[in-house]
Amino acid sequence: MMESKPKSPCISVCVLDDSDICMGCYRSAEEITDWFMASDEEKHDILRRARLRLQASARVRLK
Repeated sequence: MMESKPKSPCISVCVLDDSDICMGCYRSAEEITDWFMASDEEKHDILRRARLRLQASARVRLK
C-alpha cells in the first residue's frame, strides 16, 4: 500500500547529467520542478520512475 504523503527523494546532491537527470535523486529536471504542484499519485509515479532510473544506472555501472 502506498503511503499517503510521499516524501521528496532529494538528498541535496543536485547535479544533472547530460539527460537532465539528477544524480542525487534520479528525478528528471521536469519532475523536480513539478514535484511541489504534483498530486500524491503523481509523486508516487515520479518516485517509481526515479527508482527505475537508479536501478538501470546501477546495472550500467556493473558492466
